[in-house]
Amino acid sequence: MSEPRVRPDPAFELLGLYETALPEVYGYLLSRCGNPTVAEELASETFLGAVTACRRPEAPPVSTAWLIGVARHKLVDHWRRREREERGLRLVHEQEVETIDPWDGRLDALMARQVLDELGVHHRSALILRYVDGLGVPEVARLLGRTVHATEALLVRARSAFRAAYREKEGSDG
Repeated sequence: MSEPRVRPDPAFELLGLYETALPEVYGYLLSRCGNPTVAEELASETFLGAVTACRRPEAPPVSTAWLIGVARHKLVDHWRRREREERGLRLVHEQEVETIDPWDGRLDALMARQVLDELGVHHRSALILRYVDGLGVPEVARLLGRTVHATEALLVRARSAFRAAYREKEGSDG
C-alpha cells in the first residue's frame, strides 16, 4: 500500500521568488502611483494576494510577470477605492467630449508625470493603463469595471483634462 503524496505548497515557490521579485513589483507600483507609502502597501497586498491565488488549483505558474499582473489588479483596486472616496467628497463635473485629438506635440516626461499626479483618480488610472502600460481599450475597460464605450469616452475626457492641465503648467513654467 503506497502512502498518499503530499503536494508541496505553491506559496514556497513564491517565497523563493520574493527577494528578486519585490524590487520589480515595488518599482512597477511606484512608477504608476508616485507615492512610496502607497507603493509599499500595494506591494504587500500583492504578495499577500499572490499567496492565496497561487494555492488555487487553476493558478498559473508563479513568476515575476505573474506578480506584476497581480500588482496591476491591486493598483486598479486602489484607484477605485480612491475614486469612490473622492466622489463622496465632491461632485465630479464632466467636461464635454471632444471628438478630435490633434495634439501630437512632444511632452516633457517630468511635467507629464506631475500633470498625471494632479488629475483625478479616474482620469489618471485610465491614462496610465492605456498609455503607460500599453493596454488596449477593452483590457482597460475590464480592469476599471466599465464598458468599452464608457472607457473610450473616459479616455477622451482624460486626454482633454491632461492636455489642458499640461498646457496650463507649460504656460506657468515658461
